Amino acid sequence: MSGFRLSDTALEPAALAQELASASAGACVTFEGRVRNHNEGKTVLRLGYQAYAPLALAEGERILAEAQARFAIERALCVHRTGELAIGDIAVWVGASAAHRDAAFAACRYVIDEIKRRVPIWKNEFYADGASGWLHPDGTPV
Repeated sequence: MSGFRLSDTALEPAALAQELASASAGACVTFEGRVRNHNEGKTVLRLGYQAYAPLALAEGERILAEAQARFAIERALCVHRTGELAIGDIAVWVGASAAHRDAAFAACRYVIDEIKRRVPIWKNEFYADGASGWLHPDGTPV
């Protein structure tokens, strides 16, 4: 099973964490990025995510391989949503398992930072005033 995935359905954190389970892993660190109801002083009603899948999947796998090489982890996993999401939905889930917590924390942080910086996924915020706006993965306007 791939370590980086795109999903157009709701994410199940418990099932994803189970994919990282290992008798030799003393740590499993996870991060959930959720849709919030505001950005830049505007009320957000919902989000729409789009990805260029071929490049997103390849770059996501590259990032996870880098995390594996940089940190003493057993495995890293990342799933990013696409499609329309409601307030409170999980937009991105990252997990890392390792023998020790320091490596798992560092790897998890590295993965989310690099995903937001390098993977071609864009979000369209829909605001209460009827406007909408496209944002790059790092949150800057397109």
